[in-house]
Amino acid sequence: MFGIVRPCSHRLGEGLKTQWMAHLCGLCLALRGDHGQFARVVTNYDGLLISVLTEAQAERTTGWRRTAGPCPLRGMRTASVAQGEGARLAAAVSLVLASAKVRDHVADGDGLLARRPVALAARRVATSWGRAGARTGSAVGFDTAVLVDAVDRQIGIESLAGPGTPLLTVTEPTETATAAAFAHTAVLAGRPGNAAPLAEAGRLFGRLAHLLDAVEDRETDAASGAWNPLTATGTSLTEARRLADDALHGIRLALREAEFTDAKLAHVLLVHELGRSVDRAFGTSGCGHAGDGAHGSGPLLDAPGSAVLLGPEGSFGPPPQHGGNPYTGGGNPFGGPSFPPPAPGKRGFWAGCAAAVGLCCTCKMCCADEYEGPWSRKKREGCLSDCDCGNCCDGCQCCECCECCSCCDCG
Repeated sequence: MFGIVRPCSHRLGEGLKTQWMAHLCGLCLALRGDHGQFARVVTNYDGLLISVLTEAQAERTTGWRRTAGPCPLRGMRTASVAQGEGARLAAAVSLVLASAKVRDHVADGDGLLARRPVALAARRVATSWGRAGARTGSAVGFDTAVLVDAVDRQIGIESLAGPGTPLLTVTEPTETATAAAFAHTAVLAGRPGNAAPLAEAGRLFGRLAHLLDAVEDRETDAASGAWNPLTATGTSLTEARRLADDALHGIRLALREAEFTDAKLAHVLLVHELGRSVDRAFGTSGCGHAGDGAHGSGPLLDAPGSAVLLGPEGSFGPPPQHGGNPYTGGGNPFGGPSFPPPAPGKRGFWAGCAAAVGLCCTCKMCCADEYEGPWSRKKREGCLSDCDCGNCCDGCQCCECCECCSCCDCG
């Protein structure tokens, strides 16, 4: 599930988290319903923004949700999921852009795709996804040709770019593609007046997506010799951060001009979480749960020789002093020496594979605060727990009860 907007479940609260999961599952099921089980692998966090925006603008009716059956990725639980044209548009966009991403990796010869048989199979999958996305897009009145054209132009622009080329010249095709997708949500929701501001928000979101991808891949691209827009154009990280901050501010202004029926989730994702994605990419944020003792910061945990102890309910800090438990540091009640708990042994390859499948099927890798590594059995944090809840409005709980939040300079 790739994407730059990875919201923190702690900050979302139960209500917004349920809505977010409804859109994520709705995108996944729309892909399966129209294009088969394998298409579900293109489910991504950014694609569901299309579904979120569509529903945020639409008048409330009874047709936006349905009850989905048990799913292994939800721990075999049923759930209320989003459905309708917003989810299908999200599926179409996800398929077309995933197709482009696969073709790009094939062209670069990344990993296994450097092998001719694998590359040939990947091209066929990419072609199939592109056609499937075009069919679904046409069904909801969206012409995916604008996405395909943007991808084709991107290749030509990258081949000509060099030192001195403006970075925004390189990001333009991505901006054009996301602008078209965001604007079409206004058409589906019956709010044509929102098309212009949402196109602007989409254009700037595409710029951010391209920028953050370039920043995160900068070192690995340099090591492998792959093309990177920052390196190719000679753009510094300082300039990239300035462009990212300008895009964030532009998205906030654009969203203010649009009319929504219920903008709470869209606001949290496109203002607060997107800002944290920028901080995360540029390495300027840590986990904000440290204030309530729930989590620790990355540098502290990664420091060589540091000893971090688990406190109550997975918190980091001194352990509780329970005198009757010889494993808590409180002493042996029988007068003998205290011993640390035995370290769990590593799992073998097949046992680790089974454990990994279990973690995926129960969503612990994504949603749990902490889980046990399938092979190493070391404690790890879930990918959605890497957040920064404490840096804005004391966790930004105000976003759960109001549509806007003036203390965060976002209206």
